[in-house]
Amino acid sequence: MKNLIRKNERIYVAGHNGMVGSSIIRILLKNGYCGEQEGGKLLTATRKKLDLCSYNHVFDWFEFNKPDIVVIAAAKVGGIYANYTKPYDFISENLKIQQNIIEAAWKNKTKRLLFLGSSCIYPKESKLPIKEEELLTSSLEITNQSYAIAKISGLKLCESLRTQYDFDAITLMPTNLYGPGDNYHSKDSHVMASFIKKFTLAKIKNINKINCWGSGKPLREFLHVDDFALACLKVLEKWDPNSPDSPKDREGNNLSYLNVGSEDEISIKDLAYKIATLTEYKGDIFWDKNKPDGTFSKKLDISRIKSLGWEPTISLDQGLKDVLDEVTKKVINKSGKENLPRNFNI
Repeated sequence: MKNLIRKNERIYVAGHNGMVGSSIIRILLKNGYCGEQEGGKLLTATRKKLDLCSYNHVFDWFEFNKPDIVVIAAAKVGGIYANYTKPYDFISENLKIQQNIIEAAWKNKTKRLLFLGSSCIYPKESKLPIKEEELLTSSLEITNQSYAIAKISGLKLCESLRTQYDFDAITLMPTNLYGPGDNYHSKDSHVMASFIKKFTLAKIKNINKINCWGSGKPLREFLHVDDFALACLKVLEKWDPNSPDSPKDREGNNLSYLNVGSEDEISIKDLAYKIATLTEYKGDIFWDKNKPDGTFSKKLDISRIKSLGWEPTISLDQGLKDVLDEVTKKVINKSGKENLPRNFNI
C-alpha cells in the first residue's frame, strides 16, 4: 500500500510545543519527513507569531505558508478541576482554534488534515468497550461537557467537509495520554501528571499526607504519547476512509474517525499506589469523596485502528518508569529551573 503523504511535503503541526505535538514532530523527523534535503519542511508557529483564535491571522498564515499536510494538536486542555471551573474557556477557545485551522486549511487547498479529538466525546453511559458508533447516542459527562462538545464539533466539521466538499480530513480520538512534555500545572493538569507531581514533591519535601480527588474507584486507560504519535503517522500514511478496505461502521458506511487506546485499564486508586511505590512515597493517601469522580470507565474499542496495522507497544509500567526517571533526573537532581518539566514548580 502506497503512502498517502510524501517526504517532500510541507507539514504544519499546530501545538508543536505541547506533549502531543512535540511527540508527533519527533516521529515525523525520525521517519524522514520534513527534511529540507528532500524538499519538505516542518512548519510551526508560536503563540506570539500566530494567534489561533483569530481567523484572519490563521488564514493569512495559511495563505503565505501553504502547508500540504496539517496536524491539529493545538487545544486548550486540562483535568477535571480545570474543565469544571472554566467551561466557557474550554468550549470557546477550542471551537475557535478548530474552526480557524480547519477552514483555513480547506480554503488554501491543504492535501490532508488530521484532527485530534478525545475519548471524552463519548456519552457517559456508553457501552464498553466504546466503539465509534457510540458517538452522540446519549448525554455527556457533566464535568468535561464543554470540552467534549468542542471536540465533537471539530470532528463533525471535518466529517462534513469530507462529505460535502471531498476535503481529506480525518480524526483520531485518543484515550488518556501521558509522557514526556506533559503539563504539571497544579490545577489544570490531568490525573497522571497531577499524581506524578504530588508524589514526587511529597518525597522531596518529606510530606506524609496526600489528598486525591474522588473515591479512586473509576477506571482509566492510559496511552504513552509516543505510541499515539505513531498512530498519527500510520493514519496519515495509510488510512484512506474512501478505500473499500478501510474500517466501516456497523452499517457498512465509511468512517472518518477512529479510536486510539491501550486496551488496558487501571483504577485511579491503583494508579496512585503505583506512582507512590515508584517514587518511594511512604506517607498516607486520603480520598476526598466530595470531589467528582468523572465517568467510571472510558475503555475504547481499538479494533479498527489495529486493522490498519497499528497497536500500542509501550506498557504502562515501562512508560511510567521512563517518565518518572526523567522527572526525577530534572527535579530531584535540580539540573536548573529552565530544565524543569512544564509547570513543575518546586
